[in-house]
Amino acid sequence: MAHPTRRWRGVTPWLFLLAPLVLLITFTYAPIVNMVAYSFTDWDGVSPELHYTGAENYAELFTRSELFEVFFVSGYYLAASVVQIVAALYFATVLSFNVRFRNFFKGVLFFPYLINGVAIGFVFLYFFQDGGTLDAILGLVGYDGDRAWLGTPTSANVSLAGVSVWRYMGLNFVLFLGAIQSIPGELYEAAEIDGANRWQQFRHIIAPGIRPVLSLSVILSVSGSLSVFEIPYIMTGGATGTETFVIQTVKLAFQFNKTGLASAAAVVLLLIILAVTWVQRRLVPDDKVDLV
Repeated sequence: MAHPTRRWRGVTPWLFLLAPLVLLITFTYAPIVNMVAYSFTDWDGVSPELHYTGAENYAELFTRSELFEVFFVSGYYLAASVVQIVAALYFATVLSFNVRFRNFFKGVLFFPYLINGVAIGFVFLYFFQDGGTLDAILGLVGYDGDRAWLGTPTSANVSLAGVSVWRYMGLNFVLFLGAIQSIPGELYEAAEIDGANRWQQFRHIIAPGIRPVLSLSVILSVSGSLSVFEIPYIMTGGATGTETFVIQTVKLAFQFNKTGLASAAAVVLLLIILAVTWVQRRLVPDDKVDLV
């Protein structure tokens, strides 16, 4: 018979996990199950009655091309993600070395990620308005051209994607900086003794050492590009060709009272993100990095 102390040692970890597991199941997995169930109904989100409609919602999604055309908007955010990752990697690499005021610059780069997304949306709404802050700044350098930065699909999507770069670059920056600083300092010392410059140190030490974190960053960026919501919703409401798949889904549920169809759209988006993540993990496996 097992000793009581040994038995408690086996149970204790599960007691600590009990509360997080209950919260995870209640607020994550249970809503997902309900969402999948609603996707096979015609529920309007208000009525207590709902009727099973089979796969009609999914058939409507895949037969109405305009419901998937909004994914083209995600292309702007995918391009912005590339800029964001490259910029974050550059700043993380530079600030990982001993440069002046590096702690100050770390705070400056990470600060936008701490700001509420709604506040960012309202700030940049005034920033891009006609005759607003951006036009005033351009006027100081001699460019006199009041224009509607959010008035055409191309300029509006480029502007919104630029805001997302400014906001989320800090997260990737911190991830990259932490990964770089976890690399043993002896490797840099040995590289300097061998005459390696900064680029060679990045190519042969930093890049291989942060590969798992870089892979994670790509997954987060791709999934985030496909599920953009708050910045375009606050700044344009999806107007001027800036409507994303998530904004369209929210409108289906709360503006047109098609909760069943919106649930099907959410399930499709979830499956797309899972598929993209699976493909990315297959193409770039998370191999163990051994630099020593």
